[in-house]
Amino acid sequence: MVKKHVKWICISGSWRKANNKIEIDVRNCVRKILRGGNGVITGGALNIDYIATDEVMRINPSLNKLKIYLPSTFEIFAAHFRKRAIEGVITRQQAEDLIALIKRVEQINPNAIIEDKTNKELNKQTYYERNTKEINASDELYAFQVNNSLGTEDTIKKAKEKGIPVEIFSYFI
Repeated sequence: MVKKHVKWICISGSWRKANNKIEIDVRNCVRKILRGGNGVITGGALNIDYIATDEVMRINPSLNKLKIYLPSTFEIFAAHFRKRAIEGVITRQQAEDLIALIKRVEQINPNAIIEDKTNKELNKQTYYERNTKEINASDELYAFQVNNSLGTEDTIKKAKEKGIPVEIFSYFI
C-alpha cells in the first residue's frame, strides 16, 4: 500500500481581532484539513493561530498533524506576551491562555513546536521571518485577513512568491 503524502497547510491570520464568524471559519478549515489526512502549521499567535491550534488539539490529540513555528524560544515568547499584557496591548488572560496552550502542545508532542533559537527579542522583523519559515514548510496557505492586516499580507505575498495555493478569507470588523 502506498502511503499518502501529508500536505502541510499553513493557517495564518490576524492576531489582533477575531469574532465568532471568523472562529467558525477557522475551525471548519482545520477540520477539513485534518479529515483530508493533512497537517496544520501555525505561528503560535493569538486569535487565528490560537483557534487553529485549539481545534487541532480537539481532533488530533496526539498532535502529530500540528507544527507551531515560534519566532523565538518558548521562554522569550512567553516573556514577550506577558510584557505585551503589562503594556495593555493584550489582556493578561490572553497572554496566559496562549502560554498555557503552547505548553500543553509541548507536553503532548514536543516535536510540534519549532523554536527560533536565534532571536532574543520579538518585533515585526522576527515575526515576518517566522512567516517565511511557515511558508517554506507549507504546501498551501489559508489566510484569515482581518482589516487588511499587514502581517497576514506578508504571509500571503510569500506564499504567492513560492507558488503554493493560497485561499484568502477577508474580514472587516
